[in-house]
Amino acid sequence: MSFETPLVLVALVALPVAAWAYVRAERGRRAAFAPPALMASVLPQRPGWRRHAPVALYALAAAVLIVAVARPQVMATVAVEQATVVVVTDRSGSMLARDVAPNRLVAARRAASAFLDALPEKVRVGAVAFNHTAQVIQSPTSDREAVREALSNVDAAGSTATGDAIQSALALIRGSRRPGAAKPPPAAIVLLSDGKSVRGSDPVVAAQAAREARVPIYTVALGTPGGTIESRRRDGSVRTVPVPPDPQTLREVAERSGGRTFAVADSEKLAQIYEDLGSQVATEKRPRELTGTVAGGALLLMALAALASLRWFGRVI
Repeated sequence: MSFETPLVLVALVALPVAAWAYVRAERGRRAAFAPPALMASVLPQRPGWRRHAPVALYALAAAVLIVAVARPQVMATVAVEQATVVVVTDRSGSMLARDVAPNRLVAARRAASAFLDALPEKVRVGAVAFNHTAQVIQSPTSDREAVREALSNVDAAGSTATGDAIQSALALIRGSRRPGAAKPPPAAIVLLSDGKSVRGSDPVVAAQAAREARVPIYTVALGTPGGTIESRRRDGSVRTVPVPPDPQTLREVAERSGGRTFAVADSEKLAQIYEDLGSQVATEKRPRELTGTVAGGALLLMALAALASLRWFGRVI
């Protein structure tokens, strides 16, 4: 917890002084009322602790009220208005590898669905699918079903051009922003790839462009080093082709852009990562003021003190 005007808390020092003055005044009143030797006969039934309970509640209410005036606040996670997230998914032929059950493509599709479920409703989502070329399959929208449908129609074929995919996602984000805005709304890219980029532009250079545009890239390297696919030769024979992921390049892409990187080898962990990202990439920490809540607590304490004093002594104080 922090305070907007912390100097107000100095007033709390007055409370111990007031307590000391109250104790002295109470002793003086007792001495003036009757000598200590005669007190038991003059006042056989004393109120005891109840005499001081309302005063203690008033003092506590004053302390809480001082804290309220200092404007306490806590950091809260809130969804960012007009934020845009672009899901960039690899659709190269290596996504048919079965080292991630049932295969990499289906696992990525299911994880993307979990990601959409976890995103705040106000966040717009776009989608890019890529192999040796990058294609925008859904412009940023708040319609989650439209994004799911676009991702469900993705088939695996071809090679990998990760840099071109990042550039397409950046162009999509820039196109969705309002021109002339003093501060463009936040955006992020979630990039899943399972292989080394062998076509198109350098993904690390594209990541630097993303950093300059203040668009972090969260990368997921999917698959295991032993992943393979079956490829048919021209003569009709079948050969086994290794398709290991490239976590090193994706790590560099994430670091260069200001994002984070993950390497996963199973569908359950992939779904969890996507779900966690869904609750993070379009939210931010903002101070939430508690003045009203704290002031309400002070008023409640005052009311309790008044009720107790009325019940026991027939007066408010």
